[in-house]
Amino acid sequence: MAESYDVIIIGSGPGGYVTAVRSAQLGFKTAIVEREHLGGICLNWGCIPTKALLRSAEVMHLARHPGDYGLKIDGTVSADVAAVVDRSRKVSLRLNGGVGFLMKKNKVDVIWGEGR
Repeated sequence: MAESYDVIIIGSGPGGYVTAVRSAQLGFKTAIVEREHLGGICLNWGCIPTKALLRSAEVMHLARHPGDYGLKIDGTVSADVAAVVDRSRKVSLRLNGGVGFLMKKNKVDVIWGEGR
């Protein structure tokens, strides 16, 4: 038998999951429909992983210019690209888990699939 909801949100990006949580907090029986990963494109593939990659680049830049901070570093500074990418994925996964926690905490049903 099909479930009945007061509010159904298609997509769990920043607008979707915030709307779902608030709707549930206001007492509406709420579901969110997501086809891939909670958090949407920004959290999983766009904004957040990109910012994590940029932070690694910034740290490398700082390490290559220690004199600007009154420091001296002997040796070379290099990047392990696989480790940098792995770190960006871990940042996204941690935040993705936070969205899942919010759904459970607020009793929002997650429906895996595509809304039409």
